Amino acid sequence: MNSSALLTIVLMAIVTYLLRASGYWLVGRFTLSPRLEAALTYLPGAVLTALVIPAIIDEPVPGIPALLVTAIVMRRTGNLFLALAGGVIMVWAMRQVIG
Repeated sequence: MNSSALLTIVLMAIVTYLLRASGYWLVGRFTLSPRLEAALTYLPGAVLTALVIPAIIDEPVPGIPALLVTAIVMRRTGNLFLALAGGVIMVWAMRQVIG
């Protein structure tokens, strides 16, 4: 990994942390409507979908099996970390097999 990629990842992590921290701070200052609370509940899933679907379209051979593994692990365990790890491992394994 080159230094510009590493710097980009670090900066993205910092910005993500600051956005989350400021969001919690801001939400604590207001009373949220039930509709806004529901929207905020589904926001992480929507963002994850927006990131994953284009990747699957770009690389369907490792992407589709990884999506299936992720869904199955999530359904059976309810553990998001395990589900994501299963998907990442499947992408890695498929790339090893297909080159």
